[in-house]
Amino acid sequence: MDRQIIITADGSDTVFVPGLNVSYHSKHGAIQESMHVFIEAGFWYWSDLNPGRKSKDQPINVFEMGFGTGLNVLLTAMEAEENGLKVYYETVEKFPLVKEEVDSLNYTSVLKNEELFRQIHECKWNEEARLKDNFVLKKVNQNLKNYSTHQLFNIIYYDAFAPSAQADLWTEEIFKKLFSMLAPGGVLVTYCSKGDVRRAMQSAGFDVKKIPGPRGKREMLRARKVCSL
Repeated sequence: MDRQIIITADGSDTVFVPGLNVSYHSKHGAIQESMHVFIEAGFWYWSDLNPGRKSKDQPINVFEMGFGTGLNVLLTAMEAEENGLKVYYETVEKFPLVKEEVDSLNYTSVLKNEELFRQIHECKWNEEARLKDNFVLKKVNQNLKNYSTHQLFNIIYYDAFAPSAQADLWTEEIFKKLFSMLAPGGVLVTYCSKGDVRRAMQSAGFDVKKIPGPRGKREMLRARKVCSL
């Protein structure tokens, strides 16, 4: 897959795929998009609804579709460390970046966390790795359709390529799978706000709301698994 490193409006890099005419993050800012969509609207939204989980004893379980550049892992790990939270993080990626591409990204200079970013990318695929006392990461080299797990997650970051590039990853079938992976009260967030995606989520059982999107995008979606224990 041909990929190019490009810079976005907030000064942080992303990856552009010419063959699909898509980038891994918004051209308006990779870091600002990840912070808004996944950290603020997902990680902190769920955490604030569940203050009892803000402890060092019980981990917050996060699943990410689309490891990509590792930016969402990095930001989540930084937030968890700064706030004394324990996190188990699992992510799938079918086409990992190669070392030369990772080394070209400027996140370490922007976010000042070179050692953690290196750990994220150097830990082995398909194995759990303890990056810090409070943060366990498992990267799975697999496509979402064939991925399976017995783990229940509190938060899902859904960061697949846009429906125009990967329509098969935005179907009711996919969202039913994700619904089954969420613990009761769990939250799924995505940058996408298309009507057919929202309807597919609703058909899968989610309670879905449009909320303000990141810079350059009016809306995004946040979906909850609202059911009894």
